[in-house]
Amino acid sequence: MNRPDISPQVAEQAVNWLMEMQSGSLDSARQQAWQSWLNSHSDHQRAWAHIQRVNQRLNGLSSPLAHAAINAPTHSRRQALKLLLMLGAGSVAAWGLRNPLDLPPLLADYRSGVGEQRNVALADGSQVRLNTDSALDVRFDNDLRLIRLLTGELLMTAAADARPLNLLTAEGRLRIIDSGTRFNVRQLSGRTQLAVFAGSIELTPLAAVTAPLQVKAAQQVVFTGERWDALRAVDTGSGAWADGMLVASHMRLSDFLAELGRYRRGRLNCDPNVADLLISGSYPLKDSERILDMLEIALPVKVQRFTRYWVNVERRA
Repeated sequence: MNRPDISPQVAEQAVNWLMEMQSGSLDSARQQAWQSWLNSHSDHQRAWAHIQRVNQRLNGLSSPLAHAAINAPTHSRRQALKLLLMLGAGSVAAWGLRNPLDLPPLLADYRSGVGEQRNVALADGSQVRLNTDSALDVRFDNDLRLIRLLTGELLMTAAADARPLNLLTAEGRLRIIDSGTRFNVRQLSGRTQLAVFAGSIELTPLAAVTAPLQVKAAQQVVFTGERWDALRAVDTGSGAWADGMLVASHMRLSDFLAELGRYRRGRLNCDPNVADLLISGSYPLKDSERILDMLEIALPVKVQRFTRYWVNVERRA
């Protein structure tokens, strides 16, 4: 098995020591401190041995991606090495350096267009449905199944397999604990939103210094690279997009239009004078023009269409 069970805390300590050594600033006192750290726990020894293999493999790779990773800014390289240390040093883990280098989603293994939902059957039998304007990379090897959500949103049902299954976002790692786990993940700006419908998932933010959070069925959470918000019950409309519906329950009109705007090209603007109007109901995503027409019936608003791609929603006179 290639993937060691190394905690985020120990991984960060090992990476810090490696970075300090590579900077050439380790005097005799710091060398003794490193030796004391190394000898103080078997987990430290395993982590140190493993990060040496990670670093050696990176230096041995000939791809432009590997060379770019090695020469990445200190913060990006530190975070990438920590992630590799937690996941393993194999080919799948080396691929995990993609995120710090911010390669474009256009190069993703699977993509969906604006307004499109796309079904993807993975090689292990897992089922994925991509929401609008989403991108996904998949790397499986003999030891590990690794998925990265580059942008957008997905709904996934995990298949049974002896290999561990991890899903990465810009903010951290999701370890799927049970086969049959069904969950929704959305990549937001600087945050990730996770909703679990069946099974359970272990969540580890990229820069976490605490134990992972277990998210169980009927729970959802939003997390950043450092922390997570409080667990709460799954929203009624969570995952409804997979059935082609946009569900609103006392949603602010500005938030509703922001959601609707994900499924159509162009600009969909909300006048501040009507932004706080509340809307509820279920709306079919396949026809966003019809939804806009329905707004004029449900609320005291006017939909002003300059072109199909430039629409304003304002107060009705």
